[in-house]
Amino acid sequence: MPRPFFTIGGAMAETVDVTIIGGGPVGLFGAFYAGLRGMKVRIIDSLSDLGGQLTALYPEKYVYDMPGFPEVLAKDLAANLVEQAGRFGPDIVLGRVAETLEQRGDDWCVITGDGMEWPTKTVVISAGAGAFSPTKIGVDREEEFEGKGLSYGVRDKGMFQGKRCVVVGGGDSAFDWAVALHPDAASMKLVHRNDRFRAHDETVNQLKATDAEICLWSQVVELHGNGHLTGVTLENSQTKERREVECDALIVNIGFKSSLGPLKDWGLTIEKNQIVVDHLYQTNLSGVFAVGDVCSFDGKLKLIATGVGEAATAVCIAKTMIDPSAKLFPGHSSDMELGK
Repeated sequence: MPRPFFTIGGAMAETVDVTIIGGGPVGLFGAFYAGLRGMKVRIIDSLSDLGGQLTALYPEKYVYDMPGFPEVLAKDLAANLVEQAGRFGPDIVLGRVAETLEQRGDDWCVITGDGMEWPTKTVVISAGAGAFSPTKIGVDREEEFEGKGLSYGVRDKGMFQGKRCVVVGGGDSAFDWAVALHPDAASMKLVHRNDRFRAHDETVNQLKATDAEICLWSQVVELHGNGHLTGVTLENSQTKERREVECDALIVNIGFKSSLGPLKDWGLTIEKNQIVVDHLYQTNLSGVFAVGDVCSFDGKLKLIATGVGEAATAVCIAKTMIDPSAKLFPGHSSDMELGK
């Protein structure tokens, strides 16, 4: 497993070959591949755990589009990626926001919000969609019931067993959770503001085949309860009719707002909240790369499967920048001795 980085005294750590900003799946694979190339690696992430959105947003959801896994729980995929990333002992810096990037001669220094300096020869930004926060439904008492019957997504399916559940949303996450929780829930309702769904047809049909109630043209306008959520009021946007629905769990899945946060002030070329890169995932700053959902280029696909390839390419380019005698392509890992 990766070893956490501890600094004793002073405000500056040792210089590494590459610092990866973001400990999600793409960053984790980038850390592994950099280690494979014999590079000293550091991962910096603002979250308290590695795994990015896999662990922070939907640990209990299945991922179906990762090569080699017909289906895999997001938290299990994250655990495997963390184990793989830790193979070469990268430094792990968690719970610290990368606030500033400064050029120091030919190298760079990442400065976190606590004032710590993390010098590095190159940087790979794999910050996903950036800092994210759930989109709220915007009704009175919403904050009061957060964690007390109201949640944004699902971290533990077991918490909803035997509960009267109301899921809000019309996308994949809403339908996925409605389908997944339905067998063990006391009741299931899905509330959507119109009759058009963004979810896959197969998942929509799966939910329709159950006894779950799909409430179309509806939205939650009131929350009820004393200390814990006991019900909601739904309003039909076409008829303006209101009805109160008893529930123990309100699961809101209407999206997340993302922001690049401090990255916007690093001098990077940014378009539509994404970092512009070339075909080698190089930004406009020499020695600074961006991969995964945070970067933009013509033909970009936002998939974990494509992001990990971008990360491998970026660290290989970084390797040749640090050591011009190094080969861009290191050979196949099956031909290498990895310390087994």
